[in-house]
Amino acid sequence: MNRILVTGARGQLGSDLIVALRQHYGDDQVIESGRSHLQGDSFLYEVLDVTNQPQLEAIVKRYQIDTIYHLASLLSAKGEHHPDQCWDININGLRNVLEIAKSYGIKVFFPSSIAVFGPHTPKLDTPQITVEDPSTLYGITKVTGELLCHYYAYRWGVDVRSLRLPGIISYSAPPGGGTTDFAVEIFDRALRYGHYTCFVRPETRLPMMYVPDAIAAILMLMQADSTTITIRSSYNVAAVSFSAEELVKEIQNHLPDFICDYRPDFRQAIADSWPSVIDDSKARADWGWKHRYDLAAIVEDMLTKLHPLHHSSIHPLIHSSTPL
Repeated sequence: MNRILVTGARGQLGSDLIVALRQHYGDDQVIESGRSHLQGDSFLYEVLDVTNQPQLEAIVKRYQIDTIYHLASLLSAKGEHHPDQCWDININGLRNVLEIAKSYGIKVFFPSSIAVFGPHTPKLDTPQITVEDPSTLYGITKVTGELLCHYYAYRWGVDVRSLRLPGIISYSAPPGGGTTDFAVEIFDRALRYGHYTCFVRPETRLPMMYVPDAIAAILMLMQADSTTITIRSSYNVAAVSFSAEELVKEIQNHLPDFICDYRPDFRQAIADSWPSVIDDSKARADWGWKHRYDLAAIVEDMLTKLHPLHHSSIHPLIHSSTPL
């Protein structure tokens, strides 16, 4: 049986993961959850604050959950403005999930991040095991989360699996408050205004991944035989790395009149502390990870998917916040 609970289900990653899980396991096997009430949704949905362990446990028992995709999190830029909330959600929420998993024999997916790396981490071909000295509270919570996952796996036998995700590029949900958001916002602004002001320098190069690749990686990891999983903290996983300027030039291949200027803000220092290229050979060797989308394919598909929406009343990337 696969009875799946997804926390933080309406976020940037969750919006696409929910669709994939329902297609794979069936609508009635996947329960969304989030902090807000939803109106007019015919799918299974529960209001859940992951810092409330009794509420979480009640949902697990009610639906006989056997797998949790724990996506509820406060991201990097937003976490710097709300540090207490960031710690509470990211650490106490995860510990509640792991405690429930220990008690009920539940498999867990936990998304870590390249934010675990810092100024002393090798910037090129960042290895699986390396210095983790994050410069943000979000990164600190992800390092702590990885250690918690490792501990619960080896101390209590919890089947917890994790990926250190790079920046995720998606067309189906707005950015959530992270440092790689420029690579998502830029498409909406290019189509809507023909202009974007980027909050990092043009030469800033970061690891990125198109959301279909991210979803594929998560599903591959979770479906892999447990004997192939040799990393219980979090696997490095990668797809492409490109600079802000390279992204702009690729968009201009489709929209020649598009203009981008650069006005770095506090997120530049966060981006500077992160690697530019990740070595994910362990994930490729252990469970066969392989990405599909390069930069050109990402840009072409994003513009194709978003263009019709800019001729209607639907603008999924319009959002007041600006979040990995």
